[in-house]
Amino acid sequence: MEKLIAIRGIGSWTAQYIAMRAMEWPDAFLETDAGVKKALPGCTPKESLAMAEAWRPWRSYAVVNLWNSL
Repeated sequence: MEKLIAIRGIGSWTAQYIAMRAMEWPDAFLETDAGVKKALPGCTPKESLAMAEAWRPWRSYAVVNLWNSL
């Protein structure tokens, strides 16, 4: 993650997405993603990130399930 974020133009969301999809990392969580925000109405990104702690180490699967709930 740190190496990805060190690349100019790549932020946290992109690094997490690359880790989740390309590197098959099961614990990525995209708290600022539009779909995650829509699936968790009323939650701020900080609140959804705190909620997602309970889903470790499978937060990537939670993101996909949140997307699928829309």
